[in-house]
Amino acid sequence: MKQILNQLFEHQKLTHAQAREVLINISENKYNPSQLAAFISVYLMRNISAEELAGFRDALLELCVPVKLEEEVIDLCGTGGDSKNTFNISTLASFVVAGAGYKVAKHGNYGVSSISGSSNVLEHFGFAFTNKMDEIRKQLDVSNICFLHAPIFHPALRSVGPIRRELGVKTFFNMLGPMVNPANPTYQSVGVFSLKLARLYQFIYQQTNKKYCIIHGTDGYDEVSLTSVTKLYSNEEERLAGPEWFGLPQYSQEDIFGGDTIAEAAKIFMAILENNGTKAQADVVCANAALGIRCFDQSRSITDCVSEARYSLESGRAKNAFEKLLSAQ
Repeated sequence: MKQILNQLFEHQKLTHAQAREVLINISENKYNPSQLAAFISVYLMRNISAEELAGFRDALLELCVPVKLEEEVIDLCGTGGDSKNTFNISTLASFVVAGAGYKVAKHGNYGVSSISGSSNVLEHFGFAFTNKMDEIRKQLDVSNICFLHAPIFHPALRSVGPIRRELGVKTFFNMLGPMVNPANPTYQSVGVFSLKLARLYQFIYQQTNKKYCIIHGTDGYDEVSLTSVTKLYSNEEERLAGPEWFGLPQYSQEDIFGGDTIAEAAKIFMAILENNGTKAQADVVCANAALGIRCFDQSRSITDCVSEARYSLESGRAKNAFEKLLSAQ
């Protein structure tokens, strides 16, 4: 690690092979906590390269507990790290997409720079995480959605978790989260916290066979917030999309605040599923779900996809998917 750190401190970038090797060495506990903290901190001060990000991704996919599914699935996942403390938008959008009849393999984790991540809110409702394939298949069969809690699928990162929590800020592991879904989904709707990272994702995803949509809110969100213009990258196009593109109004940042505690976040989560949330909350969820639905056919009108998402939410199908997931344990 000393050689790697010196290389990084001299503003040199790692090769793909070096980045992959470092992550494998982390999995084998070859570095002490101080070395790990120093390594992570480098990427708080400079941008990560496409080679480094792809090398880290490949190592984690190689080391993860694999999830082999016969069905083609989608993941709706954000990097986190935008420090906006919104409610659980991508998690709710995942249940809306599942309620609309699509198969979802949701990759998630505890919140690091926000109050409540997807794992926090599901755990609050009594969901038990598992990496057993028979249980995951049952979840998908019963509810159209399975939940993959990142720490139990990525044991390689066990030693990094405490350091990330102590730092309490976004790290390059936030950047990696959506890229290392162990189910290797065919479709992905990915939110990222910066325009530079969106471009990196676009470059890397162009080298894959995925059908994808990469999302960056130009006012800093890692999702469609409807508070400003959203930058979108997909297989078919690159565009700036204001709220009017979705056929929806613009809202303020206060409209999508996520609460100060996990309990408050969970209360908002359930209110939205039960159609007791605000119009702003429902619209933001439907906009994000619509981009997920559109991944399956990128020629579709986004307003049609918003309508499909809204029907899933308002008809109770999204809530039904949530309840069936809890009962599938």
